[in-house]
Amino acid sequence: MAVSDWTIVRRSVTGRMFSSVTTVLMVGVSVGLMLTLVSMRDAGRRAFERGSGDMHMLISNDSSPMVSVLNGIFYANAPASYIPWADYERLGARYPFAYAVPTQLGDSFRGRPVMATTRGFFTAFEPDAGRAWRIADGDLFGGPFQVVLGAEAANETGLGVGDTINVFHGAARDPGAHAHAEYDYEVVGVLAATGGPHDRALFTDLTSAWILHAHDRRVRELGDAAGLTGEADLTEADRKITGIYARLASRDGGAPAALPQVMSRLRAQEGLTVAQPRQEIQRLFGIVSNIDQVLLGMAAVVMISSAVGIMLTLYNAMEQRRRQVAVLRVLGASRARIFGLVMTESALLGLLGGVVGVGLAWVGGEIVSAVMWARLGLVIEAAIEPRMALAVGLGAVGLAAVAGVAPAVAGYRTSVARNLRPIG
Repeated sequence: MAVSDWTIVRRSVTGRMFSSVTTVLMVGVSVGLMLTLVSMRDAGRRAFERGSGDMHMLISNDSSPMVSVLNGIFYANAPASYIPWADYERLGARYPFAYAVPTQLGDSFRGRPVMATTRGFFTAFEPDAGRAWRIADGDLFGGPFQVVLGAEAANETGLGVGDTINVFHGAARDPGAHAHAEYDYEVVGVLAATGGPHDRALFTDLTSAWILHAHDRRVRELGDAAGLTGEADLTEADRKITGIYARLASRDGGAPAALPQVMSRLRAQEGLTVAQPRQEIQRLFGIVSNIDQVLLGMAAVVMISSAVGIMLTLYNAMEQRRRQVAVLRVLGASRARIFGLVMTESALLGLLGGVVGVGLAWVGGEIVSAVMWARLGLVIEAAIEPRMALAVGLGAVGLAAVAGVAPAVAGYRTSVARNLRPIG
């Protein structure tokens, strides 16, 4: 009964199960690493751009536009410099803003940022261009000491409408940070998820934040005689913000032609830091892309190493199976058939490794997505582009086939007479 080529290849692979599995895993890891890096890079850029929403510019007194974006949108740190409220009102009257939403950062709750702002943050600013905020439960804040939770903040803290919290002045790790137990905040609303960094924040009105900071000032000045600070105790110096989400008025909804001139005037005449969030995010990924290239290079080296591993595995196996090859030759197998069997086995190992790699890339993408959601509140879609998966998989098969050439040539050249001599 004739034995098919597929049966011969299958028995050859399963007969060396440990080395075959090891080789397949080596190829799978390299393919998975390559696919994860490529797919997560593009998905990550889209997730970061989602946080900037439909604003044209972010105005602040930070040291640079990049720092302004990282602090004001992604809550990396509390901004160190402020903009007086009088300056904000003057800017609103002087420039053609469609909206100019003031924000103040510096407070926190259980390690999560608290942003003080106005209702315009929810009614004018769109967190994802073309998609407005949605309320999952309750309503927006309508006065001091009311707080609205981002979707991820509500999920992680377990808070809901009607709960009471005390805001922390400063981040928990800051030396001068302390809780304001004398002021209770009521949770009045929970926002629907946007997939951006704002999902992990808590939002309250500016007056609340000003009162907290003014209370600290009055305690330093008056001690126990300060009593409980109210809105009437606020001075002009207490009314300050850390950033402005701004969008210029335009007819078609896009970036107006006057945007460069307005940004230039804000920088030159007002002495402010003005950032275009999308451009800064592109710059950030331009910097990160250098690291991406190194990682992609490492993944390519791993793929080449796996191909070398296939070559060594099959070559060593061929040295041990020369007698079997000689028997096949006696039974009628041609040199070309022997060559094809070895090449098929090599390509099969690459194909199996490619399939395993796609599975590993999917698992890796889910892990990266979960980590980014937990750490930054960013929703990164762990989707693998089919064409990219096919290209990388075929590349693995091609490298494996090339790696099989040397063992196939060794099998092709196997001498029948020499390898069928009696043993001993």
